[in-house]
Amino acid sequence: MGLWFAFINCQICHAMAPRSPGNFPALPYLWGRAPIGLPMTSDQERNRLTARAKRYGRVGANVGGVAARIATSRLLGLDADRDREAAALAAALGGLKGPIMKVAQLLATIPEALPAEYAAELGQLQSQAPAMGWPFVRRRMAAELGPDWEQNFASFEREAAASASLGQVHRARAHDGRLLACKLQYPDMQSAVEADLKQLGMLFSIHRRMRPAIETSEMKEEIAARLREELDYLLEAKHTRLYGLIFASDPLIRVPEVIPELSTQRLLTMTWLEGRRLLDYTDRPLEERNQIARAMFRAWWYPFSHYGVIHGDPHLGNYTVFEDEAGKAAGINLLDYGCMRSFAPKFIQGVIDLYRGLLTNDRALVVHAYETWGFAGLSNEVIDILNIWANFIYGPMLEDRVRTIAEAQSPGMYGRREAFRVHQGLRDKGPVKVPREFVFMDRAAIGLGGVFLHLNAELNFHRLFDDTITDFDLAEVGRRQKEVFTAAGVPLPEGTV
Repeated sequence: MGLWFAFINCQICHAMAPRSPGNFPALPYLWGRAPIGLPMTSDQERNRLTARAKRYGRVGANVGGVAARIATSRLLGLDADRDREAAALAAALGGLKGPIMKVAQLLATIPEALPAEYAAELGQLQSQAPAMGWPFVRRRMAAELGPDWEQNFASFEREAAASASLGQVHRARAHDGRLLACKLQYPDMQSAVEADLKQLGMLFSIHRRMRPAIETSEMKEEIAARLREELDYLLEAKHTRLYGLIFASDPLIRVPEVIPELSTQRLLTMTWLEGRRLLDYTDRPLEERNQIARAMFRAWWYPFSHYGVIHGDPHLGNYTVFEDEAGKAAGINLLDYGCMRSFAPKFIQGVIDLYRGLLTNDRALVVHAYETWGFAGLSNEVIDILNIWANFIYGPMLEDRVRTIAEAQSPGMYGRREAFRVHQGLRDKGPVKVPREFVFMDRAAIGLGGVFLHLNAELNFHRLFDDTITDFDLAEVGRRQKEVFTAAGVPLPEGTV
């Protein structure tokens, strides 16, 4: 596996060298979106040839040296230190803004997509590239809201409050006194996404030649679709409104309010939600840690089971904790809605059928669930292998007792043992084509489990899940989904009747 990964890195390094214009396909001209009430203007940051070529060079410069060192050690027959190699690769990627870091994080959560050493290192990337400076902020705000943009705010902080892979957040204050969060997208992110996705496609094409356990074509399409959606802050605003409707009266979960007149395709302005980092609570009493874990469980499973949508990014920076008047943890602020995934109601039915099939040892119902999702031609051997992963994901919810999410496992190693067993089994029986819906479903489930491990929460997950799916009705979910998606302006998922 180490040799395979080094070979892929060398191929990526070669492919990321800048190329002549003739090597790039012609792409359609895309149009930007102005704030509500302002005219449409041409998009100066569309997927541009020059920006893509520059991106190839930057990624290649960071990753190429690491790839060359790995390849050289292999060619000379030297003993490889994969832990050190993985750390070097993570450091090279960690300095890059943009989607390549998000792709690295995602690959670290896909069972056996990478060797364990690489997955562990890349999984720790926290999307915290250094923020852009004030000249960038001033230009970006003027481009989105006009030259007099500062008049829209009573105050606007020059230093970023947070920075991530695709943008950064600034605190501001509205004229009515409300604190605001202004999320600004970095320049040329559309070009960066297309350049990085091209490298991802090449990586997967090489992977297909290596007798893989999983057929990755659907995986690639799913990652590409979600990354492109993350560039559209107007779509993110709609998803934020969607969750605002879902949790309008929920005491455990708070959702920011979008300010539409101060939001564009690359600027999203919301109310600021005060809270502290989730990791600040790992030493709090068990009661408080369990309260946070209950809120996290509800924030993920309730929208899925009742409306067919999940928050697909498990990054710890996407949550903060709010406290009650006594200073105890009371619930969570759900902050980022760039990576969302919607599902047709029949997919939700499959998730519940699989749970009930595993719970009652009903193999026919388990197989029916897999077939509902689009798995085809499953042999008994492949079903048994898939059930290893299913029993891992559902495991805490199959036992009617108070327990931790996974005894004696660290957040970084959560699911690694089971993933290895699945990989080993499918290499002989596969490759298995996994439906694309599972890419972010699995990613979010692993991330959620990691949060519970960080908190060392002790809950009856079986009863929490049973309460969430009580009185589940497929037709009612479909009706409810159409109603709330339409109200928020979010497109209905494919396959919705």
